[in-house]
Amino acid sequence: MSDMGRQSLGDKASAAVKPDSEKSYVEQATDYVKGTLDSISSAAQPQDQKSTTQKIGDAVSGDNTNRNVA
Repeated sequence: MSDMGRQSLGDKASAAVKPDSEKSYVEQATDYVKGTLDSISSAAQPQDQKSTTQKIGDAVSGDNTNRNVA
């Protein structure tokens, strides 16, 4: 199973913890680009090739078209 190109749950959480009002424009842009690329990767990667952690993260964040955690 490969999660290459995907953000870890820790990266997603750390980006979400700090409010945008406290981030520089560069940080906000970086978060946006990483989030967008992660969403694209999530949609492109077949569910059976995702790790359990990514399946759960996708289901929680809504970045999964089929949202099937099992």
